Amino acid sequence: MITRKHLARRTFLKGAGTAVALPMLDAMIPAFAAPEAAKAPLRMAFVYVPNGIDMPNWTPAKEGAGFEFPRILEPLAPHRDNVTVISGLTHNNGRALNDGPGDHARAAASFLTGVHPKKTAGADIQNGISVDQIAAQKIGSATRFASLELGCEDSKQVGNCDSGYSCAYSNSLAWRSPTTPLPPEVNPRLVFERLFGASSETAAARAKRERYNKSILDFVQQDTERLKGTLGPTDQHKLDEYLSAVREIERRIEAAERTNREIAPTIEKPSGIPIDFAEHVRLMFDLTATALETDVTRVVTFMVCREGSTRTYREIGISDAHHPLTHHKNDPEMIAKVSRINRYHLEQFAWFIGRMKTIQDGDGSLLDHSMILYGSGLRDGNRHEHHDLPVLLCGKAGGRHVRYPRETPMTNLYLTMLDRMGVRVDSLGDSNGRVDALAQV
Repeated sequence: MITRKHLARRTFLKGAGTAVALPMLDAMIPAFAAPEAAKAPLRMAFVYVPNGIDMPNWTPAKEGAGFEFPRILEPLAPHRDNVTVISGLTHNNGRALNDGPGDHARAAASFLTGVHPKKTAGADIQNGISVDQIAAQKIGSATRFASLELGCEDSKQVGNCDSGYSCAYSNSLAWRSPTTPLPPEVNPRLVFERLFGASSETAAARAKRERYNKSILDFVQQDTERLKGTLGPTDQHKLDEYLSAVREIERRIEAAERTNREIAPTIEKPSGIPIDFAEHVRLMFDLTATALETDVTRVVTFMVCREGSTRTYREIGISDAHHPLTHHKNDPEMIAKVSRINRYHLEQFAWFIGRMKTIQDGDGSLLDHSMILYGSGLRDGNRHEHHDLPVLLCGKAGGRHVRYPRETPMTNLYLTMLDRMGVRVDSLGDSNGRVDALAQV
């Protein structure tokens, strides 16, 4: 006789005003459950990089399977079977369309909306609803957070950031409504506490934890031990691995806070943001993976840097600001630096894809049950082109370079992705249909 008790999918470890979400465990699948009950949910995430790409070092020469990874994409070579390189997609509404300069603002604003933003630096901003928020509005009630918006470069949301366009356009990917951007959170500490305690942790509990240098996990230890006593060996091992990963993220955030205090007290950064860019990006990717693993959300946007970013990358030997470098006027030395920055961003993304593949999720990995899109709203930062955009889609199946007809709307891809999420809508932005050849992604 099978008497196993069913553990609720949205079970939390609780203690002293703190709640920690759990990953998917076998105990959460009812005995004799239909196959659909054990099926892992599908997630989607959008990762954005600014200022365009050095396309000759991005685009594979061969279409279909068996293509050779160009220099920028080489870090993804170990994950070939999970990567689809997509060419030919366009955001027509990122173009001027008689509005003059402002391509960077339009690139970011239209990237997930497919809408031409209103040119204004005032409060009367107007854009469209982004694809992530369409999904969030339909499936968000199933999770603790309908969506998660992350970034790695602090930015303002008011004022003029690009030729008469509001900063809200350059600095936000997600739009809940045509007038409501959702700016990304850039502080890993704040994201961590939101995911693993901030929404339930009382002020008194947090003060006590900080006073005694305690981990959030210390506060739920009693509940953890009680739960482990009811789990089988496989679930116990998975729970131990998960809690170790959460604690490691917490340690890295604490280390960043100490470094900021001890080494660079004059840098105007919130506590918890690492000085090292790669560590910052990977921390945010780690938080993304853990949020998806625990099913606290199924929709994430991640703006690696704001559009028009002038960040420098001295850690890879580049002291020039990124945006001015992209206006290279075909100078080989400047193009080489842009290419190195593009590859550096890809190295961090490849690390994230590898991390997603290591996380067991239902009958496969977390990556198997996710659609992760990576791209930019500009093709060439020097010429501000919005056609044939650099796009990758990572998930269960890949290993191909797919080229669609020139001027195919990017929003057609988004409609196809929404279909896979079980969210059926007739149109999005300037869409005029759906794309094929992605049935297995």
